Amino acid sequence: MPRLALAVAAAIVIHLTPSLTAPAAAAAGDVAKSHDYPGIGRFKGSVITGYDVKDFDAATLQAAPFKDGKATDPRRVEGRISRIAYRTGPGPSILEVSRNFESQLANAGFETLLACDVEACGGIPFNETIGALPIPQMWVDGFDYRYYAGRKVENGRETYVSVLVSKNNDDIFAQLTVAERDAMQNKMVDAAAMAKGLGESGHIALYGIYFDTDKATLKPESRPTLDQIAKLLNGQPELSVYIVGHTDSQGTPAHNLDLSRRRAEAVAEDLVRTYKIAKPRLNTAGVGFLAPVGSNGTDSGRALNRRVELVQP
Repeated sequence: MPRLALAVAAAIVIHLTPSLTAPAAAAAGDVAKSHDYPGIGRFKGSVITGYDVKDFDAATLQAAPFKDGKATDPRRVEGRISRIAYRTGPGPSILEVSRNFESQLANAGFETLLACDVEACGGIPFNETIGALPIPQMWVDGFDYRYYAGRKVENGRETYVSVLVSKNNDDIFAQLTVAERDAMQNKMVDAAAMAKGLGESGHIALYGIYFDTDKATLKPESRPTLDQIAKLLNGQPELSVYIVGHTDSQGTPAHNLDLSRRRAEAVAEDLVRTYKIAKPRLNTAGVGFLAPVGSNGTDSGRALNRRVELVQP
């Protein structure tokens, strides 16, 4: 590359990097229990308007522009998926916000797969495949956006990232999506494994029971694990258990204790209602974040701490 071009490129990096701040635990105005993705950060002055992290989900990123209204190189990634939406007030342009993210991601080791604006990407059909968080978390103008997709392989681990930047009135919205490819962990524990855990250690952690965020509402995906708890209890009519709810440390101690208790009670109520398990056999308790099995300072540790345990008195 000619010296002048190298100098210009260096100047661009020097100008852009300071506008993307280092990752922060939280900032005033951020949605509850949200934080920046480690090592990436946010555009200066932004607040988090949407935050959705799944231990295992799927995301589709576009590695090439559309042709004749259709995808030419979609990359579907299954694994840990993080979607974080930001709003920046009036002042910067879509291009400035996007370039800052692109510069930061290059510094983090991501190779560029695609960087394009509306027409070069493929217009509205392209935008409709991005998987943006819903309004008002993320706003997307199909006639005014910029898209970036990148990929990194480090220590055998493949990570994809995309950034979609658009505008609503004078506010700039940006959605960062990080997809860490990984095999799904088997979180199903059958009745035999439950019996073994209770017999050997007096308790067993269950990660196949799911709740709506910050609620004690059982999600339908919990049914296979509930089936196995019922199978265990029906197979051992003399067995009584404590159902103990656990949370991570996000939120106040009082709230977490109450939430964990209500979640344990929701499991017991379902076992009584759906499987006709005698209520006296099911004791409940909630201990909040007081019995962690992982670090509450990391997403993976918090995921381990959010669980339901069966305990044999």
